[in-house]
Amino acid sequence: MRIFEDIKVGLERDPATRTALELFLTSPGLHAIWAYRIAHVLWGWKFRILARMLSNWAKFFSGIEIHPGAKIGRRLVIDHGIGVVIGETAIIGDDCLIYHGVTLGGKTLDPVKRHPTVGNRVTIGAGAKLIGNITIGDDCAIGANAVVTKNMPGGTVAVGVNARLLNLTGDDLYVI
Repeated sequence: MRIFEDIKVGLERDPATRTALELFLTSPGLHAIWAYRIAHVLWGWKFRILARMLSNWAKFFSGIEIHPGAKIGRRLVIDHGIGVVIGETAIIGDDCLIYHGVTLGGKTLDPVKRHPTVGNRVTIGAGAKLIGNITIGDDCAIGANAVVTKNMPGGTVAVGVNARLLNLTGDDLYVI
């Protein structure tokens, strides 16, 4: 069952949380993800206003805004989640970790795919901004406060406001 999977992964990735009961009762990231899942089902059933109402309720209580139209994989952990914003057409793969203040935002108001696609096993540092219909490959890491507006190949690290891609040895690949 996904609830138990969420609790297990939350305990694995948050050393400050000691027990499953503590995580269950006090994790705004976990609560936001659970509310999103219900809202996402409602969105798929075309109960759009009800889905948005639930999403806004979850935002009010958790400080985390996840649009019910977004697509989120398994075992996402949102740690210290206040200020996280995940847009309508965002896609997030499995086993990702998102810290507080992260935005997966759009660049256009047109009704098209306008938010990032994030691969599997991606870590997104506090305050990072991923903007536009870009693709972040599997096994990437995005540093705190990095601004990413172009695609990232798998296995790279983005750092800086004009984010630079580094290979795993720390050498620059190119500026994005």
